[in-house]
Amino acid sequence: MAQRKRGGGSRDQLPGGRSQRQLRVGEELRHILSDVLRNGHFRDPDLADLVVTVTEVRISPDLKAATAFVMPLAGKDAARIIAGLNRAQAYIRTEAVKQINLRVAPQFSFKLDHSFDEAARVTRLLQQPAVQADLQKDGSGEE
Repeated sequence: MAQRKRGGGSRDQLPGGRSQRQLRVGEELRHILSDVLRNGHFRDPDLADLVVTVTEVRISPDLKAATAFVMPLAGKDAARIIAGLNRAQAYIRTEAVKQINLRVAPQFSFKLDHSFDEAARVTRLLQQPAVQADLQKDGSGEE
């Protein structure tokens, strides 16, 4: 008789390796962080007039740690803003916990989102003449 594996949790794992619950909580935290950062009254001069986009929040399986990927407006002063957000993590956590119903408030860390750069790189690659010629050749039905 086949034994069932325990503790794997693979039944509700999605292809990205995260569970449906992690994705749902991460998306809710993304909305909450957007509100907190938009309305935040930061004392840190690096965060004065802060305009950032929270693109994704990845949360650990135990929901105790969350990594927020952010992109400052036009990518200006990104390193300074990321450092400021990580310094203000306690304040952000306090404000976020007021809006979410979790047993344990997650610790936040902030990272710069490089997905926009990657998308631009792929677009540049697809626009190269050699790639365009291959795409047109494949699209015409020639083999």
